Amino acid sequence: MNEKAAVRESLSRVKEYIPGKDIEYVKKRYGLDRVVKLASNENLYGASPKAIDAFKDFKDLHLYPPPQPEELIERISKYTGVEESKIVIGSGIDGILEGIFNIFLEKGDSVSISPPTFPYYITLATIHDAKIERLERDESFNIKVSNSPKSKITLICSPNNPTGNLERGETVREIVEESQGIIFIDEAYVEFSSSDLLEFTEYENVILARTFSKAFGLANLRIGYAIMPEWVKKEYLKVTTPFPVSTPAIKAACAALDDLEYMKSTVERIKRDRERVFKELLNFGAEVYPSEANFLFMRVTPSFCDEMMKRGVIVRDCSSFVGCRKGDVRVSIGRTADNEYFLEKAKEILGQDR
Repeated sequence: MNEKAAVRESLSRVKEYIPGKDIEYVKKRYGLDRVVKLASNENLYGASPKAIDAFKDFKDLHLYPPPQPEELIERISKYTGVEESKIVIGSGIDGILEGIFNIFLEKGDSVSISPPTFPYYITLATIHDAKIERLERDESFNIKVSNSPKSKITLICSPNNPTGNLERGETVREIVEESQGIIFIDEAYVEFSSSDLLEFTEYENVILARTFSKAFGLANLRIGYAIMPEWVKKEYLKVTTPFPVSTPAIKAACAALDDLEYMKSTVERIKRDRERVFKELLNFGAEVYPSEANFLFMRVTPSFCDEMMKRGVIVRDCSSFVGCRKGDVRVSIGRTADNEYFLEKAKEILGQDR
């Protein structure tokens, strides 16, 4: 077999996703006893104990899960205030977005993306042989709209990953009302922000997606959901995998929504520490940006990530993100003790750079 001929040509333009180093790797490489990972935007306080118990209690592993679980959709409807008929469940936001691409994109269609933003958008567009149209950002990383997007799909991440800023409502409204295509709004980090874009789900060309991975602490279970017009949902149910989320994951998500007090308490801790870390980094002389997510975006020297790793702190090197440059770093906000450790080590490095 000619292996190159067998593989889709578009994959030759796709870069393999490279995650950050894991804790055990860093401990072994540098001979460290303590390593803190602040690279993947996880809620390090973990999931609600009720969610963990619900996951553990499920025993019928020999049975398939429901394709679109009514009990979870009902709870999401109550949580968001959106009617059940517009809600779908998927394998994370990534899985839902893949389904949307499968519905709308033909080879050569265009997708509007605003780098720097979540790298998987470009990966998915490239796999689908789409043309990528760039929406530029200003110095505060807000999307600039000089001309309304003409793309089949326009992707908006708010709060944006990796920069942490919310998109302005007036900008989003202009894009939604002027575009002839689908607007996909990714609100993975919305629970950490001061506002949301839920009002735009009233439009017939808007899909808004969220996840249980971040604020709810269920990243390993890969549970996402989207609010979409009923005409899109009808098509989505044709292209999604038959059983996108396992029953233990469904039970855990339901229990998490039944224990919102726990989620909100961890989110408040993270938000308080986010502001404190931000102020401390400014005091150290770092170029750090305000954030509405559970992470901060910094522009530092290119050696910062490696120097932090040697000291037992893993942060996310964003230099490979389209639209970022060397020295661009994303730092997740962890537990208070983790954040203190990060600040201690960051001060050592940033003090040397001044």
